[in-house]
Amino acid sequence: MPHPTLVPGRPPAFDPDPIVTACAEVRRTAHVVREGHDRDGVRGGRIGVALDGQLSLDGRGLPLLATLPPLYPEWLGDRSFGEVHRVRFPYVVGEMANGIATARLVVAMARAEMIGFFGAAGLLPDRVERAVDEIQGEIGAAGLSYGVNLIHSPQEPAVENAVCDLLLRRGVQRVCASAFMALTPAVVRYAVAGLSQAPDGSIQRATHLFGKVSRTELADMFMAPAPAAILEALVASGQITAAQAALARHVPLAADVTVEADSGGHTDNRALPVVLPLVIAARDRAMRKYEYAAPIRVGAAGGLGAPAAVAGAFAMGAAYVLTGTVNQAAVESGLSEEGRKMLAQATMADVMMAPAADMFEMGVRVQVLKRGTMFGPRASKLYEIYRDHASLESLSPELRGKLEREILGASLDTIWASTRAYFEARDPEEVHKAERDPKHRMALVFRWYLGLSSRWAIDGDPKRRLDFQIWCGPAMGAFNDWVKGSFLEPPEARTAPQIAMNLLEGAAVVTRAQQLRTYGVPVPSEAFRFAPRPLA
Repeated sequence: MPHPTLVPGRPPAFDPDPIVTACAEVRRTAHVVREGHDRDGVRGGRIGVALDGQLSLDGRGLPLLATLPPLYPEWLGDRSFGEVHRVRFPYVVGEMANGIATARLVVAMARAEMIGFFGAAGLLPDRVERAVDEIQGEIGAAGLSYGVNLIHSPQEPAVENAVCDLLLRRGVQRVCASAFMALTPAVVRYAVAGLSQAPDGSIQRATHLFGKVSRTELADMFMAPAPAAILEALVASGQITAAQAALARHVPLAADVTVEADSGGHTDNRALPVVLPLVIAARDRAMRKYEYAAPIRVGAAGGLGAPAAVAGAFAMGAAYVLTGTVNQAAVESGLSEEGRKMLAQATMADVMMAPAADMFEMGVRVQVLKRGTMFGPRASKLYEIYRDHASLESLSPELRGKLEREILGASLDTIWASTRAYFEARDPEEVHKAERDPKHRMALVFRWYLGLSSRWAIDGDPKRRLDFQIWCGPAMGAFNDWVKGSFLEPPEARTAPQIAMNLLEGAAVVTRAQQLRTYGVPVPSEAFRFAPRPLA
């Protein structure tokens, strides 16, 4: 049989610069060809790339080694992600807490045919409802997809339950469950309350739960059917029906599980190339064990600040990608202008771990920006004091004075009065507990600083600039290095949709360059560096 050849539509690329150009044209068919051939018609000179052209079996043209069809950014992930969630791109903007992932940001991503999650963590239900009002008022009639965060709140289970009630009542169809160390009735109720059975017997979901995890045991928790004990309790209390509980035994709690690697905020600092394949393997075991009819999709998050990282996540099998810190630097985010400028100066090493406000007593830590702020060292000092002392009264006068002057910026008595008033309105039981337990009162006082520090960063309080708590992972440094010299370098030009489109387009270019390299094309390193540009 004659060896196929190609009659190029235009001169093929054999030299470095033309190869780089060819790698960037991902939407065209790429043919891997040889420059010439010897007597057997197969082996010859240099290997290069021809775009388009006409196949031939009569010996005309160049020997053809491989053909790569067009590659579109929207094809990088699992096709079922777009089909199920009614979006074009396998891309999610994560739920940066305290409303930093604003309603405005969520609307912008929905209009760009991607999913954004509103950052409900740390907000009271009435504030979350106002955001849902805004989002539904902007895009509800168009039927565009969006989501809201439901964060595990072990200190405030009533708030977690109230947010769940709100999301179900308002018909929010997508929820990202984050920081869950164990399942609660609220998160199970949200996932199960949307189950129904179609006439053909298939199980349909009206509520889609995204489980965010950093370890395989947490992934197993979301990939298994809902626990029977919680289902029985929800049926008994009338929060779900017996029919929904029965259906829940045949589907995973979450059909979308996001692997969170080394990210800003809550993180275990896992390396994505380590944890993502492990969770994908756990997914495969769950599919075999429970014999689910529909797939579980595994997404990737953490460390995705440049196209090569996004391409790598898809190459490892991610169904979709989720970005966080880079969107915090976008103009649609709720972070102050000063905070966004600080992020735009960050390098890969300008991050550190610090105590978390919501799980302070448990020693849980979050990753924050180090450059330009003293929050990290100051918060760490607070935890040391809490760990080593039984109460505020046990502090020496010297330590107490230093604490008030150099860290808190206010007297302990003033802070406790403010904290007490706050919890009397929000959760009086916290006040009662503090009156019984002096160490708990100390924790609440220290959490005052940890909680307000993120608010100061959101508001841009100039008097508290050195206390700004800005959640940030090393991906921010990679992003800043990538966009240097481009239209995305100025903080005021960084829009979340443009960040997303350029990361995806760049990932497609990197993927095509790697494909061509595997077939022997001498792809220059420049082909793996996509320069940001305004994209429609």
